[in-house]
Amino acid sequence: MSDEECPKCPPAGAPLWLATFADLMSLLMCFFVLLLSFATMDAAKFKKMAISLDNAFGVQRDIPATDIPMGTSIIAQHFSPAQTTPTPIEEVKQSTNQQTTKLDISVEEMEEIKKKMIEAKVAEIENQAEIIKESLNKEIKKGLVTVETDKLKIIIRINEKGSFPSGTAILKAGFEPVMKKITMAVNGTTGTVHVAGHTDNIPISTDWYRSNWELAASRSVTVAHYMMSKKGVEPARVVVEGYANTRPLTNNNTAKNRAKNRRVEIIIAQDDPTSSLKLEDFSKIIQSEKIKR
Repeated sequence: MSDEECPKCPPAGAPLWLATFADLMSLLMCFFVLLLSFATMDAAKFKKMAISLDNAFGVQRDIPATDIPMGTSIIAQHFSPAQTTPTPIEEVKQSTNQQTTKLDISVEEMEEIKKKMIEAKVAEIENQAEIIKESLNKEIKKGLVTVETDKLKIIIRINEKGSFPSGTAILKAGFEPVMKKITMAVNGTTGTVHVAGHTDNIPISTDWYRSNWELAASRSVTVAHYMMSKKGVEPARVVVEGYANTRPLTNNNTAKNRAKNRRVEIIIAQDDPTSSLKLEDFSKIIQSEKIKR
């Protein structure tokens, strides 16, 4: 082969343009690294995007990392040029230096205050019960009504005698004056008014009442409706209840005892005066008692 037919060999070394291209790629890489270091990741949005990609491309497997975690970028910690939605990572937890006042009150003192307040409330309820007894004195003597107290409750018990015919929930015509007195007595008190119906243990099944539950509840509704309709008790105070034969006063072994269990009870329940007390209230009560002394 002659010299004219031999191809020219390339010059030694890399082409001249490769150095410029390498410099350009290095600068671009540094530029994007700088942008990444200034960027702030929105954890909430990233999580939504990851869930969306997971649903679109399949289940994403958890691959345990064996490499040592890298340190956090100082720039990412202290510079956040982008306006992003606060994430749980960047949530600011505020603290206060306010000091709570320590009250020098013993448990025994608190219990003594509660005891005195409850005793005063019970005495007030007993006085109210005595007033109700005086207003219903004739009815109590006839055995139509009984009045008693149970701690923070006043119980006006309407016996079946003279009030309801057997097996019905309609008040007898002659019993309306008694109901009027009871309504006036209830209006003179405060607290929640529970109207509860009770029966004996003999089952009932009529066209009007399928069981003693319906009879007890119907009698309670009759009494409650009378008290609310005669310009009486506010409806917001009234709670209607029916217990059938589940809460007897005595055994249902005789006709006399069964008649005693057939009743409607009007229970005026007062709130516990100590239920809403705070430590500051106990301190004020102690201070007021010291001033009185």
